[in-house]
Amino acid sequence: MLEQTRQLAAERGVAVETVQAFAESIPLPSASFDLVLSRLAAHHFADVDRAFREMVRLAKPDGRVAIIDLEGDDDPAIDNFNHEIEVLHDRTHVRSYPASRWKELFLKNGLDVEFCETRLRELPEGLTVARWCEISQSGDAALKTIRDRLAAAPPGLLAALDITRDENREFRIPIRTLLLVGRKPM
Repeated sequence: MLEQTRQLAAERGVAVETVQAFAESIPLPSASFDLVLSRLAAHHFADVDRAFREMVRLAKPDGRVAIIDLEGDDDPAIDNFNHEIEVLHDRTHVRSYPASRWKELFLKNGLDVEFCETRLRELPEGLTVARWCEISQSGDAALKTIRDRLAAAPPGLLAALDITRDENREFRIPIRTLLLVGRKPM
């Protein structure tokens, strides 16, 4: 990802500096950035609280911290089913958090939540489960298990996660996300 970032920046004539580090311990000076953003990574963080504290530490006073990530659900049944499917899809998945959990983290770390939007979709039409698993190299066994679990799920559970079936009866995953932006006090 870092190499791709460097290549894209070079193609666009933008100067960038990349740093490889764990989200929980980033070797950059405190209060260095106007915006600290995590996009589709937080669900992999081993310690989301510590990683979020690092993000806040890196933001300048009056700077912003933004999270775009897979969206969990406040309903435990929906959240657990979603988590099961996500882990089958990607063994490195730790947890998708609902907006309520993110708001707690923002407030606990002294940020004012300026914006929160839920039930966003990375792809409005979603991805077929086959393509979703292909991208993550989930394997045939995971693909079959996911399809079986989705086929056995109550329709209301699938609807709550915006999972649909297309004209070929293939399940489509919307890659449901949320976006939160908070401001660090002066």
